[in-house]
Amino acid sequence: MARIRPFRPGDEPALADICLKTADAGHDATGVFDDDRVWAEIFVLPYVARHPDLAFVVETDDGRVAGYIVGAPDTHAFEDWFHDEWWPERGAAWPLPAAERSRQDGTLIYAYGRRGGAEPYGDEYPAHLHIDLLPELQGEGWGRRLIETLVAALRARGVTGLHLAAASENEGALAFYPRVGFRPLESHPGVQAFGMRL
Repeated sequence: MARIRPFRPGDEPALADICLKTADAGHDATGVFDDDRVWAEIFVLPYVARHPDLAFVVETDDGRVAGYIVGAPDTHAFEDWFHDEWWPERGAAWPLPAAERSRQDGTLIYAYGRRGGAEPYGDEYPAHLHIDLLPELQGEGWGRRLIETLVAALRARGVTGLHLAAASENEGALAFYPRVGFRPLESHPGVQAFGMRL
């Protein structure tokens, strides 16, 4: 039987693989970028580096990690840390593009522009999350259970709100988040943000 457990060092390669396999609006993004590593270096690995205590995984009965949730309790502080400490070292492999000519360029421009206060949701909903499940776990309640696990951990810290953003074309995600207590927020083109008061 699969189970949720806390993240532990050594899970990073599995998390990077899950991130890649779900990064294209819930589908496999292998080959979408020139370098598949970009996805995880932006969307999952910084979270387990900064807040390993707010990272949880679904481990299958054969010992594989097939899903995760990661979070940051203070988005402003996390984004400043990403900009000042995490990305300068990692981003050296991928210089800031002069223009957005590809999806990888757009994602790198986003990464270079991350800093506290760049998103409007961080004041009312200070925490944010990323969650991904391989197809074998989808539709079995693991997403709801991962969110409940993270919410409990955030509430224990006194965090008052949580937000996330999903690609507008990710229909499964757009249907899922309202069912687990999130409400839609005013959003940028191409994404739909959601918030939950804790």
